[in-house]
Amino acid sequence: MEEFLWTEKYRPSSIDSCVLPKELKNTLLEFVDSGDIPNATFSGGPGVGKTTAAKALLDQLGLTYMMVNGSEESGIDVLRTKIKNFASTVSLDGRRKYLILDEADYLNPQSTQPALRGFIEEFSSNCGFILTCNYQNRIIPALISRCPTYDFSIPKDEKKQLGGDFFKRALTILKEENVEFEPKAVASLVTKHFPDWRRVLNELQRYSVSGKIDAGILVNINSDSLKELVGHMKRKEFTDVRKWVVNNLDNDPTRLFRSLYDILYDCVDGSSIPHIVVILGEYQYKAAFVADQEINTLACLTEIMARGKFK
Repeated sequence: MEEFLWTEKYRPSSIDSCVLPKELKNTLLEFVDSGDIPNATFSGGPGVGKTTAAKALLDQLGLTYMMVNGSEESGIDVLRTKIKNFASTVSLDGRRKYLILDEADYLNPQSTQPALRGFIEEFSSNCGFILTCNYQNRIIPALISRCPTYDFSIPKDEKKQLGGDFFKRALTILKEENVEFEPKAVASLVTKHFPDWRRVLNELQRYSVSGKIDAGILVNINSDSLKELVGHMKRKEFTDVRKWVVNNLDNDPTRLFRSLYDILYDCVDGSSIPHIVVILGEYQYKAAFVADQEINTLACLTEIMARGKFK
C-alpha cells in the first residue's frame, strides 16, 4: 500500500533534499558529515518533516533502523519485546543501529516513557534513539535530557522561502504523475495547509484521481473532509478520529464546531440532535480558553461518538 502513497513514493532519502528551516538543516547536515548521530527528539507540528528527516538522516548514512509508532504501539509490552529485541542485538555491519520512535508524545508518561529511558541508558553503546513528537511538553524531562530537542517549527522569516520550495516540489510531483494542474490551485492548497507538507501531498493525491487539479477542488475540501470524519465517528474509529483532529488543527475551532453542527443534522437520528447541540455548545465555549485545542476537540468528538445515534 505504501508504495502507492505519494508521501512515501516521494519521501526524500537525504537531508539535502528535505524542505527544512536553514539552521536545522545545517545541523542535520553536520551529523551526516561527521557520521555521528546523537540521540534526539524531533519536535514540531504534524507533517513538517520530522519523520522524513529522521529516515533521511539514517538512509543517507546507510544505517540500520527500525520504526515504531507511539500512537499505535504505546503499551509497555512493545518496549519489553519489540524494542528491546531490536536494541539489544548487533547490526549486521557492526555499526550502531537506531530506533525511530514516532509520535513518542503518545507513550504513557507514567509507565512506558520511564521504561524507555532505562532502555536508552542500557543499550546506548549499541543503539541510538530518535523520538518525534508534536508536543514536547508531553515527553518527560528524563527522556528530553537523554534525547535533546531539535525544533522543526518554521521561523517567520523563512515561511515564504520554504512555502515556495514545497510548491515547486508539488508541481514536480504532479508532472511526474501526469496530472494536469492550475498553479494557482496548487499554491492555494500549499498556503491553506502550510507547513503540513504531508497533508498537502495527501490532498493533491486525493484530488488527482480526476486527472486534474484546478480551483474547483478548493471548494469541496472542507465538506469532503468533514464527511470523512463523520464516517470515522459512525464506525467508532477512535484512532482515525484522533488523526483527523491532528491533521485539522490549523482550522479555527469555532468554525470547525459550526461546520460539525451543520453536517451532523443530516447524519444522526433526530433524537440525538438535542444532545449533540449541547455537546457542541459546551466544547465551543471551552475552545476560547483551553490550553490544548487537540484534546478539547477530540473530547468533543468522542462524546458525540458515545452519545450520538448515527444513521
